[in-house]
Amino acid sequence: MDNMGNTQYFKVETEPETGAKVVLSAVYEALTEKGYNPVNQIVGYIMSGDPTYITSHKNARSLIMKVERDELVEELLIQYIRNKHWK
Repeated sequence: MDNMGNTQYFKVETEPETGAKVVLSAVYEALTEKGYNPVNQIVGYIMSGDPTYITSHKNARSLIMKVERDELVEELLIQYIRNKHWK
C-alpha cells in the first residue's frame, strides 16, 4: 500500500513477428515477388491507410495491418538515420 501514490510504469513489448521492422521486410519481399514497386506501394499505404496498396501474397496485407502506420514511419526513419550515420 506504500506505492499507492506512485505511478506504475507498464510497457508491453511488441511481438517479434509483428514488429515494424519484420513486417516491413516481409511486405517488401511479397510486393517485390509480385512485381510491384514496394516503395511506392508502402508509401501509398502509409499515406492513405488503404490496405489494398499491399498485396495479399504471403499474407502481407494482414501483416501490415497489425502495425500502426506511425510505427512503420518511425521504423523507416530510424533506419534512414542509421544509414546516414546521423546517430
